[in-house]
Amino acid sequence: MSEAFVLEAQSRNDAGKGSSRRLRRLENKVPAIVYGGSADPVSISLEHDPLWHQLQNEAFFSSIVSLKIDGKAQDVLLKDLQRHPAKNIIMHADFLRVDKNQAIVVQVPLHFINEESCVGVKMQGGRVSHQANEIEIRCLPAALPEYIEVDMDAVEVGQVVHLSDVKLPEGVESVALSHGSEHDLAIANVSITKGGSDEEEAASAEDGADGAEGEANNEESKD
Repeated sequence: MSEAFVLEAQSRNDAGKGSSRRLRRLENKVPAIVYGGSADPVSISLEHDPLWHQLQNEAFFSSIVSLKIDGKAQDVLLKDLQRHPAKNIIMHADFLRVDKNQAIVVQVPLHFINEESCVGVKMQGGRVSHQANEIEIRCLPAALPEYIEVDMDAVEVGQVVHLSDVKLPEGVESVALSHGSEHDLAIANVSITKGGSDEEEAASAEDGADGAEGEANNEESKD
């Protein structure tokens, strides 16, 4: 279950680019919108720095947020975020209302564990490559995980980890897999490193040494 996040916001009636610029430049606030559910969309503003601080936590992006608008709380998910291309400034945010009785679709980060002890890495000289850093899941808000763990411990060189290999928490399903087995995408694999394994490199060095020694012996016999 995701940890609790709380944000304070104020409703606003003014809209447009000019109003948004004033909020950002003069009041250090972020223009935003809340939509979804049975209620109409609402334009709001949030203090920039508290929102920026929350965004430093990876879990914020896949957690239910208690958004207090004019003191009245409602559960939301962050659905979109616009950042300044060159400055550490949040330009705009979109929040989606959440109903605890309705399933939600969320992108959740993948955490790859046991990579250093992975058989393909530790015993076979391979390297772990990630094809995905997050997956789309569907679940009720109460079952929403902060992240999904992918255990790489037993993965060997040449082996590919697919969505179907990932153990999802109870009540959570993969959106891609719900569309059929042809959507069982690869999310990681262990491949041999460019230079080969340590054992292969050692064997190559020994072969080279043996060849050099043989050539030296031939030269001596000629003399």
